[in-house]
Amino acid sequence: MISFSAPAKVIFSGEHAVVYGKPALVCAINRRLTFTVYKKVKENKKNKKNKMVMMVSDKVKEYLLNEKIKFTDKDFDFKIDSQIPPGRGLGSSAAFSIASVASFLKFYSEKEFSKETINNLAYKIEKYFHKNPSGVDNTASCFGGLIYFRKEFDFLKNISILNFKISKKIEENLVLIDSGKPLETTAEMVDSVGRLYNKKPSFVEKILNDIEKITKRMMVAIIKENANLFQQCLFDNQILLESLGVVSFKTKRLLKDLNQFGVGKITGAGGSADGSGFILFFAQEKEKLKKFLKEKKLNFYDFQLDYQGLKENNEKNQS
Repeated sequence: MISFSAPAKVIFSGEHAVVYGKPALVCAINRRLTFTVYKKVKENKKNKKNKMVMMVSDKVKEYLLNEKIKFTDKDFDFKIDSQIPPGRGLGSSAAFSIASVASFLKFYSEKEFSKETINNLAYKIEKYFHKNPSGVDNTASCFGGLIYFRKEFDFLKNISILNFKISKKIEENLVLIDSGKPLETTAEMVDSVGRLYNKKPSFVEKILNDIEKITKRMMVAIIKENANLFQQCLFDNQILLESLGVVSFKTKRLLKDLNQFGVGKITGAGGSADGSGFILFFAQEKEKLKKFLKEKKLNFYDFQLDYQGLKENNEKNQS
């Protein structure tokens, strides 16, 4: 049995802009997806029909063949346990891609692989899910911690794993609030921004440049432990994301209702028709906010950064 887990991710700043070569500031958080693969002992019709898992298995074997790495092809069964709500901007598919790639690599070859190798292969899997992903989601899930990410080309990604932590005065006030599952996929939201870019290139370019400035200011806010600047960056970032058309009326209304408790922005690709996924919210009055969210029956999580990234389960593994 081989089992790996990978964390969810949160984008502090840089959604959509990162697709166009701008930087993103992203981190892993303490909600995990665990993928376990083991030798098949009996037919499991439910698992057999999972096209995503079969695709990952095929891609891993293709990689091992191309790299001339000795491996044993064998029938498998699998199990997925996830604490990450899917389709809500927290990188559920990226955590799946990272954990499943790592599991199959070891399952077939009985060898250890670097996180760089796992991340590069998982990025190819992400392309099947999202068509034109930046690679930031799988990178955060794989390496953990706080990451400054910029994609120049598919083959050239600048990944800076930052060697400092977010201060408690910022982290302890952060809450993730579910605005609802978007009706659109990540790929559809990326396409919608692309269409707007083609229609109004100078308008969108200015927004993307402004998001880049906010990403850098947010980095300064974290380094200097400046909670006021951090909140201002959240507020400004949200306005720019609304200008790109990736925030629904429903989510805008929710954020307006939440203004009495602090400031927030969507994190992830967003959604324009119904929900927009999770909101990253800085609560000035956290307990009052939580009481309000419970009364409104809104799902939320306390924010806690994950510094481990991909990890193998501690149990003794057998292939």
